[in-house]
Amino acid sequence: MTPVTPDPSAEEVDLSRFTSRGQAAARFVAQRGLLKPLVWRLTRVTVLGKEQLRGLHGGFIVVANHASHLDTPLIMGALPRRLSRYLAAGAAADYFFDVWWRRGLTALFFNAFPVQRTRANSRTISAKSLLQRGVPLLVFPEGTRSKDGTIAQFKPGAAALAASCDVPCLPIALIGVNIAHPRGTNWPKRGRLPVGVVFGAPMKAKKGETAADFSERLRVEIVRLRLQHTPHILGQSA
Repeated sequence: MTPVTPDPSAEEVDLSRFTSRGQAAARFVAQRGLLKPLVWRLTRVTVLGKEQLRGLHGGFIVVANHASHLDTPLIMGALPRRLSRYLAAGAAADYFFDVWWRRGLTALFFNAFPVQRTRANSRTISAKSLLQRGVPLLVFPEGTRSKDGTIAQFKPGAAALAASCDVPCLPIALIGVNIAHPRGTNWPKRGRLPVGVVFGAPMKAKKGETAADFSERLRVEIVRLRLQHTPHILGQSA
């Protein structure tokens, strides 16, 4: 899934499929019956911090580091159904929505919405409208997958969107994904290498805080979570 920052100013189109119970049921079967068992079979997954999810509901933005094609399936598989049911992932319109079969698969598995990486076509899904309808979003603020697992600076779009909609961001640290499924490879490495999904406490923008400062605060928290839990998850000595 190509990480792109949703465009909150884009022209709104029909959003009914994002909250369709029928499509949510089909997506549940696809995610929990096919995708999650596959990813959990290919890797050894540890999920920490589920207690941080208590009280989280409605619209919110999942913010995570990004280094692998495993990232989106891991996040959606680790979240409880009540939070993942309508979770929508932004995907590049010029790739994931350019042919019918990719468009169908991304919609089925990830409730994906198209985002224009160029400004050639402004008719796309409004991320703000999705949040206002109670649809949570998944965003990778680095803007691309890391080549070596290091966490790059975050683009402020997700933080700005959260602040403008007055919704929380849920920071998630992904651990070991760049080792298990490095960028440039088509399949995870053999041997069920360990990976981790660590939920942090939901965070909201402070009064008077700029989008850039809020974005950096999110990045610092994800870095902290990863540093804290990497030794345990990867079986390294502290």
